[in-house]
Parts: sequence; C-alpha cells; structure tokens
Amino acid sequence: MSLTLVIGDKTYSSWSLRAALALELTGEPYAEQLIALYQPDTRTQILRYSPTGKVPLLISDDGAIWDSLAIAEYLAESFPAAQLWPQARDARALARSACAEMHSGFMALRSHLPMNLKHNQALVEIPADALADIRRVCELWAACRQRFGLGGAFLFGRPSLADAFFAPVAARLRSYQVVLPAEAQAYVETIYQWPAFQRWLQAAQEEQLG
Repeated sequence: MSLTLVIGDKTYSSWSLRAALALELTGEPYAEQLIALYQPDTRTQILRYSPTGKVPLLISDDGAIWDSLAIAEYLAESFPAAQLWPQARDARALARSACAEMHSGFMALRSHLPMNLKHNQALVEIPADALADIRRVCELWAACRQRFGLGGAFLFGRPSLADAFFAPVAARLRSYQVVLPAEAQAYVETIYQWPAFQRWLQAAQEEQLG
C-alpha cells in the first residue's frame, strides 16, 4: 500500500506527531509531505490535500483520511498484525477511551502549554485550569499503567496508539519543565527513549522554521 502523510512543522504540530507515531507503529514505509505552518500561504497549501484545511492527512490507496483519530483507526484496521490497539477487549476499551479524551479534551493544557519541541523553559505560573488538566493526565496515565502496563514501560506495556496520542503531552510537560509525580515522570522518560519519537524530535531540532 502506498502511504503519504501530510504534516505541519515537526516543532509545533502535535496532531501530525500523533499520526506519524501511529504510522511508525505499523512498520510500513511511507512518505512525508511537510507544509510550513503560520505562513501566509499555509492554508492554501494544506487545502491542496485536505478539505478541512488542517493537518495531518493520510493519502492512501483508499483515498484521503484526515484527523489523527481517523488515521489511527484506519491504520489499525489496515495492518491488524501490527496490533496498534491492545489485544484484550478491556484494555482496548480503556485505550480508546484515553485517546478519545485526549482528542476532545485538555483544552487548557493545549492552550497554555502549546507544543514547541525547541522550547525548554518553565512557565512563570501555570494557570489553574491547565494544572487541573495536568493532574487528570497523570491520573489517566497511572490508571492505564496500573491496570495494563505492568508488562513494559508504555501505557499498555508495549507501544500502542495510546502512546502515540499522549507523546505530545509528554513533550509539553518536558518542554515546560512541569514537576510531575514519579510515575508520570517515568512515563515521560519512556516516551523520550522511544526510537520513533526520538527520530521526530531530532528532525524538529534540525528544522529551519520560516
């Protein structure tokens, strides 16, 4: 199958990172089409590929798939042997719930701690609503790890779509030097040791932004 992932700047685009990590989990080869964000022609360039004017978008033999969650589900269906979701039904249900919560929630965290992989400085003060989001993230990570993560260092033991969806959160917490409970800090370290994430991070550090 031919696969091309249309993404934004690796430094900033958290949703592009989620889709890229999902693709990495499949082990399948794919091409990247990067569109620089925050430029006068950014929307025009994205609209060449995506009807929503947003990234990411996956171009496949079946057509275009947009939105990170839709891309993740498409890849899970297309490459079942890769086991992108946990195999046990109860674990899979929790993983899907966690990804859906990430997809639709944590607005304060996103707003006040935007992803910037070149950033490495604490905020003077984290607003209360963002702190509440951070506490919820830590609770959710702990619940996944305690129920299903004992077989490895990731949320469900081995890397899964849940880790793809929460890797940008881990990056935010590291970038803004947020003090975390020990278990949450250990999970952030796990993400930073994940080869798929390391490749993206290295590319972000080398990225020349307009």
